[in-house]
Amino acid sequence: MRAVVCEELGSVAVRDVKPVEAGPGQVVITVEAAGVNYVDGLFVQGKYQIKPPLPFVPGYEVAGTIASTGERVLATCGLGGFASQVVVPEHAAVPIPDQLDAVRAATFTQSYSTGLFALRNRGDLQPGETVLVLGAGGGVGLAAVQTAKALGARVLAAASSLPKREAALAAGADFALDTAEDIKTAAREWSDGGVDVVYDPIGGALADPALRALREFGRYLVIGFASGTIPSLPLNQVLLRNRTVVGVDWGAWSMSHPLDQRALLEELLALVATGKLNPIAPRTEPLEAAAQVMDDLLNRRVVGKVALIP
Repeated sequence: MRAVVCEELGSVAVRDVKPVEAGPGQVVITVEAAGVNYVDGLFVQGKYQIKPPLPFVPGYEVAGTIASTGERVLATCGLGGFASQVVVPEHAAVPIPDQLDAVRAATFTQSYSTGLFALRNRGDLQPGETVLVLGAGGGVGLAAVQTAKALGARVLAAASSLPKREAALAAGADFALDTAEDIKTAAREWSDGGVDVVYDPIGGALADPALRALREFGRYLVIGFASGTIPSLPLNQVLLRNRTVVGVDWGAWSMSHPLDQRALLEELLALVATGKLNPIAPRTEPLEAAAQVMDDLLNRRVVGKVALIP
């Protein structure tokens, strides 16, 4: 079978590798599409907190068919997804609703699970509240826009380019603003005094003005640091107006609470089935483009999501 292999940190190559085999409690998935995420690039660069031994096959999430039954499923596998086939635990293979094709299913779990876990479980988002989504044109940001709308919120999308802002509006955002603008002032004006929740997968220089855009009892959700810079937040701005800063580590939570994650994912897929979520079709590329796609993600050149097709 073919796979994208990281043999030394910082580079990958497509290789013919030994076919995978299922052990007890496992299934082999024939991969139709593999979603590419920011974390995949971090693994390859050796910049993620988990450092697998070399060589390894990156790829966090896939969609395809169970080789032994032909059932259409999606799954998260942590590593190994950028390949013709991958082995996962039986409980990790979740049936795909008819409304999702393979490429959208392969790019669904990480982004939408993060969105629902962050906004509802950690941020206690309520219907009618306002959300400022930073990085709203990327895969995680677009999923947050749609998830917040499904939860009944009003959404202000912030993104760095016109195509990203257009994508956020197409995903359901109520308004989009350029991150080159004064985010604090623009968000306060749009929300009549301050937003209820900030969803921040970017960090860096946007963090301080976004924190100051929160109203009384506002919640700042720390999702990640796609800018490459971990910000230092002024704690006096947390104290003022009784704001709260909330850490969101969906990945670690999902691994330590697999049954809860399964329930969360099934809830999200039910929202897809009823039309309350409509994941955007990703760009598709062959396995040979994996290195370029991960570089584009790390340097924030991607609008939406990308899937590799083995």
